[in-house]
Amino acid sequence: MVSIRDVARHAGVAISTVSKVLNNYPNVSEETKDKVTKSVEELNFVPNSVAAALSSKQAGRVALLINSNLSTNAKDEIDMQYIAGALEKAMELNLDAITLFFFMFHHKTAEELTRYLKSQSIAGIIIYGITKEDTVLHELIASEEFKCVVVDAPFVNGSTSCIGIDHCRAQYDVAKKTVEGNKPSRRILYISGKRDGYVTEQRLAGMERLIREKNLTMLVKNGEFSELQARNIAMEYAAQYDVVVCASDLMAIGAMKALIHMDIFRPVCGFDGIVLMGYVGKQMNTVKQNFAAISARAMEELGELLAGGMGRNVVMKHTLVRMKYEDIIC
Repeated sequence: MVSIRDVARHAGVAISTVSKVLNNYPNVSEETKDKVTKSVEELNFVPNSVAAALSSKQAGRVALLINSNLSTNAKDEIDMQYIAGALEKAMELNLDAITLFFFMFHHKTAEELTRYLKSQSIAGIIIYGITKEDTVLHELIASEEFKCVVVDAPFVNGSTSCIGIDHCRAQYDVAKKTVEGNKPSRRILYISGKRDGYVTEQRLAGMERLIREKNLTMLVKNGEFSELQARNIAMEYAAQYDVVVCASDLMAIGAMKALIHMDIFRPVCGFDGIVLMGYVGKQMNTVKQNFAAISARAMEELGELLAGGMGRNVVMKHTLVRMKYEDIIC
């Protein structure tokens, strides 16, 4: 049976675009309409009710479910980029989106959470920051009661897609660039993220690959994505190591401030590419993630799931940068 995804692939456009053409939406170019119409005819596609519902807004609302860190304001930048990217794409797709936070549901069971979301007419969810300990959300995803897109965690089933960069490769890339640019560097202090985090596991795997390939030694300390914890770790251990690799920019800032306080130099690299890195006063290698673009792509993927698509793994690109003040001011 031909699906709307098949038509989109054949025409070389997004599923949402096929849906717009089928439902006579304005602001679609004649060239795109012709391509879609030709693909529909060649594949003998019969539009289904799910795709029609997506374009007519009868598919219900979508929710952004965010694991916000209430103990610090430093991560607000990432969450705001996620929200902005998703909401802009939701408007483009004619989807009604609301924002919810993990702390709102800490004491709910999966059944209670499901009832609440359905009472709000939620049909699809984008989940940001899920950890291994969020078992209620694991149950929710496994139930396939909702179409879901999970950012930075490996959940895929018929109703669920995951999206994010290749964290293993990105951590390998930025650490390798830092090590090779500061020879001799044989001893690595690695400050990792949250113990129960999926990205922590993936980034550590990237470091372990580099250590094996370069025959280096590594001390791993858990920094919980905390600037303060990273500073304390660097104060205690950094003098004994050649390079400090941090699994987040926030921890890299903490480590760099500790080194400045101790009046010693060690190359430090981070991960994420947040604006704060440009204000540190010391340039550091980091992995630049476009959080707004990732979130927009997550919303697009959710639209495709609501239109009848199947869950899959979507990998976004990352880049390596050395952020400086001139790059971030406007």
